[in-house]
Amino acid sequence: MSTNQTESRSGSPDLEQQRQHSARPAHPDDPINGPEHLDFIEDDDPPTPRFMQEEGAWKRWKWVPYPVRKFARNTVRWMQGPQSPKIWKIRPLFPVVQHAPLDVLNKLLPNRTHQILLYMGYVAVWIVVFAIVLWRGQVASEVGTYGTPTDIGCGTTYWSSNNGCGLDGVDCRPFNGSAFAFRCPSNCASYRALNPRAVGDQEVIYAPLIVGGPPDPANEENPIYRGDSFICGSAIHSGIITNAQGGCGVVSLVGRQANFVGTDRHGIQSVGFDSYFPLSITFESGIECQARDARWSLLALSVVFTTVLSLFTASSAVFFFTIFIGIFWQVGMASDPPSYTYIPSLFSDLLGKFLPAMFCAWVFYDKMGARRQLQGLTAQVEKTVLWLGGCWVGALTNYTFDFIPIQRLTGHDLEQQPGAKAALAIIIIVLFAVVVGQVWCFRQEGRLIRYLQLYALFILGIIICLVLPNLSLRIHHYVLALLLVPGTSMQTRPSLLYQGILIGFFINGIARWGFDSILQTSSDLQGDAQLGSPLPVLLAPVINATLSTITFRWGASPGIRYDGLSILVNDVERYRGYFGDEDSDHFTWTRDNETDYNEYFRFGFMASTDSQDYTKAGIWTKELEWVDPQPGPSRIKARDLDRREEELQVPRSVWK
Repeated sequence: MSTNQTESRSGSPDLEQQRQHSARPAHPDDPINGPEHLDFIEDDDPPTPRFMQEEGAWKRWKWVPYPVRKFARNTVRWMQGPQSPKIWKIRPLFPVVQHAPLDVLNKLLPNRTHQILLYMGYVAVWIVVFAIVLWRGQVASEVGTYGTPTDIGCGTTYWSSNNGCGLDGVDCRPFNGSAFAFRCPSNCASYRALNPRAVGDQEVIYAPLIVGGPPDPANEENPIYRGDSFICGSAIHSGIITNAQGGCGVVSLVGRQANFVGTDRHGIQSVGFDSYFPLSITFESGIECQARDARWSLLALSVVFTTVLSLFTASSAVFFFTIFIGIFWQVGMASDPPSYTYIPSLFSDLLGKFLPAMFCAWVFYDKMGARRQLQGLTAQVEKTVLWLGGCWVGALTNYTFDFIPIQRLTGHDLEQQPGAKAALAIIIIVLFAVVVGQVWCFRQEGRLIRYLQLYALFILGIIICLVLPNLSLRIHHYVLALLLVPGTSMQTRPSLLYQGILIGFFINGIARWGFDSILQTSSDLQGDAQLGSPLPVLLAPVINATLSTITFRWGASPGIRYDGLSILVNDVERYRGYFGDEDSDHFTWTRDNETDYNEYFRFGFMASTDSQDYTKAGIWTKELEWVDPQPGPSRIKARDLDRREEELQVPRSVWK
């Protein structure tokens, strides 16, 4: 062993030379040996203290106080995230259970080609079954001499809104002797008037426009409704059809009726009216009619097919695009379709929306983080419950979020809709909590600064839209999704839920309303808002109790723009006169001797043929006394129905 040690020592010539060199006596002129860190190199710069290095990067910000710079520097460091970013990945709960669908599929069909063929066959079966159920849902039995029932929307009426029927209602005749068989979809009880509707001295808004009901609150016999009531809502209120399934019946015109009784029936509170109206409707009893809304059957079918697909699909692209397409057509054709007259027109409308919607779907998937969130996700059950479930919740907003008292996100609606401001405050608080959680997750992944820059661009774009002259910003369903989906581009359970809901919002907004402009003119947004026009100044009316007449006079025109005056009596236009015509300075109304009801008058100027703002209702009581209208304009808009509300008049072709 000693021999090996000797050989080992002698086998290192470098060590031997160093030993010999250190053994030689030092020469007086030799440099002094010392630690390496004491060697001085002339070109070396002296080290810069750390606090000076940090301050160097902030030289151009010296005008900012040091505490502010320090806070900003610490904030930037915090936003940059940890040195070792954490990429969020969902680890499945009970992985054996969640991986079971994929394991079964791979065991039964290990060949990828066979899996593709199975997918194509599965989608084909889905389409065929959907089409059959939809077709069967359109079939309704004929109703005696009335023929096949006509499909109408939840907002269809006989009488156009406000004075849309013209002078004395001539554009809405006949007032009686006509009837037709109708068919209503389900869920019409929740259909509300978004524009104020005048009912005597009342203004109905954000409620079903149902005026009247059975004269005897104790039973449902002989219901009578004002002609401007929603037909489908009135049919539900009278018990002819149900809200859950819709149905069919026969509606008849019964001419002038009076004293419409307001009652609460079948989940709808109708409005009372203590005067008369020239056109009224009722529903024929004893009509045999078989019809059923297929939307619930189609919804159950689509939910089952999408759930099975989600459980047995590992591909993020197949999952996302198949679910997007399936829910889009479910919403557009059944759950929340736009107004339509027959199925081919509805299909054509949706097809025009579908192509640009698919481009947006690709943007969501490839550019806004859906791929990042879904790719590699093997938690099949959690994906189905959170993402797919959230998507269905967002796509069915007409049911799931119907309780929120916000119909349109505009300043005008928020001001006049009860509870809207409180609801908006709660939504903002919830969104703030969600944003805080998402910010923390983005910081952990080291992507916070990049996404803050993206949202800074979004905010800049919104500010630019807000300051553009003569245009107003309108935030729609699809706009919310486009703005918020990028903030869900990570694989966490809350993000799965948030992204699913937002994609559902987008689908519902496009399938129902389309790509409405985010910038609209004041006339587009006018809707039910007042025009701000002057109101007529009424002189004291002259009442002749013997002849039962009342004569109104008014002041001169407030300007050259205003050509005449329009007067509504019981919400029907009874006078339209132009300044300069004979007897254009007064209006005399004669009460029928048999009438023993209050009568309601509204007055408004006219610009050419367009009515301007009306006064609030003045009342000529049944005791022949005059009650002046309250100050200010009515909220009703005389003409130009807001088409977003989609209230339609009964087609003339079905009046029989």
